Amino acid sequence: QVQLVESGGGLVQPGGSLRLSCAASGFTFSIYTMGWYRQAPGKQRELVAYTTDGGRTNYANSVRGRFTITRDNAKNMAFLQMNSLKPEDTSVYYCNAYRAVNPTSASDYWGQGTQVTVSS
Repeated sequence: QVQLVESGGGLVQPGGSLRLSCAASGFTFSIYTMGWYRQAPGKQRELVAYTTDGGRTNYANSVRGRFTITRDNAKNMAFLQMNSLKPEDTSVYYCNAYRAVNPTSASDYWGQGTQVTVSS
């Protein structure tokens, strides 16, 4: 049973920080690309950041310099450190695991999401 369980969301003031965690189980974590996505009401789900099995990272322009994605393969966990939070960061944040199995098939797993609200 594949599981991705997010935690760490909550209410924070503008300029504050939160650290999201994603606990993974049921698959070989170390060979998957791990990503964080977010989706606000009425908007499309967007990629926030990802980190590959080889350690490459990328960030959405809106969060670059403020957010940091990391992973701990020994613990099967991924993290998103969010600093200098803005009200526009308010969203449900989702953990994602992705791997292309072959040219016509991929594994794509999602967590249930955790709410982040940035408000004064």
